[in-house]
Amino acid sequence: MAGRSGGARPEAGREEEGGCRLYLVTPPALDPAAFAPLLASALDAGDVAALQLRLKDAPDDAIRRAVDSLLPVAQSRGVAFLLNDRADLAAELGCDGAHLGQGDGDHAAARRLLGPERTLGITCHDSRHLAMEAGELGADYVAFGAFFPTATKEAAFRADPELLRWWSALFELPCVAIGGITAANCAPLVQAGADFLAVVGAVWNHPDGPAAGVRAMNAAIAAARPG
Repeated sequence: MAGRSGGARPEAGREEEGGCRLYLVTPPALDPAAFAPLLASALDAGDVAALQLRLKDAPDDAIRRAVDSLLPVAQSRGVAFLLNDRADLAAELGCDGAHLGQGDGDHAAARRLLGPERTLGITCHDSRHLAMEAGELGADYVAFGAFFPTATKEAAFRADPELLRWWSALFELPCVAIGGITAANCAPLVQAGADFLAVVGAVWNHPDGPAAGVRAMNAAIAAARPG
């Protein structure tokens, strides 16, 4: 998964991706001008496949301002820039794609709107059925979780690593693990076959700063990889 400046797309398959990678999600509230240098330092610290801008219930103008500030930071580093919830704004603003929850509109319409050149990711909670449906309508990746307790949002679903093991054994479509993931607890998810680990607090709330958070996550992912 990478920005349009180059690199593998998520649908390229696991063997081309080279194993599990980091998928950053922004904090739930941010000032774009102040956040941009923090984002740059995080992305410069190590491998990051994607950045999801997640500003729940923010007005369209606020989302536009955030995209204007942050999209160039990500795309200039070959990191895919995905917009949460809003496929329409993702297409309008030149994002690399959108990530949609189960309640975020018509997924098939979003697939058509984004076209083949943009990424569509879909939250599937702990459901094999929802994940297979997402794959059938053309999602580029499916997201499972929450795997651990998280302060970012109230998790109504709890997924088990066995779900990742089942999915990765049967399907080429990449899967993202999300929910309370840290450097200390991510190993079972990497070993179960997660293609991407989506994190918020493990990076942005790291005591030594976001760059240290990215380095810690990448080190933990590398240590957990089989072989």
